[in-house]
Amino acid sequence: MSPIVTVQDAVTAFADFMEPTDAELDAIEQEMPVILADVELLDAQIMTLDRTPTVLDHQRIRRARRRALAARVALINRKNASMPGGAA
Repeated sequence: MSPIVTVQDAVTAFADFMEPTDAELDAIEQEMPVILADVELLDAQIMTLDRTPTVLDHQRIRRARRRALAARVALINRKNASMPGGAA
């Protein structure tokens, strides 16, 4: 019987080089409202997987979709506002 050997050293050997950069962390922070809104939408959808959705479930999903869409629009508007120049 051969022993089970951990590969942690091989996996974490490059961990210092795999850390996210400050720019990547800033991008994640800017996108966090979109991520949280998507998680809320998924939670609302998951709750209805094993049963027939009620009127309240439909309302919860619609609200979550609107929040996710609003978060995406806000993110796009922030990105466009920070770009130099403008639309011609």
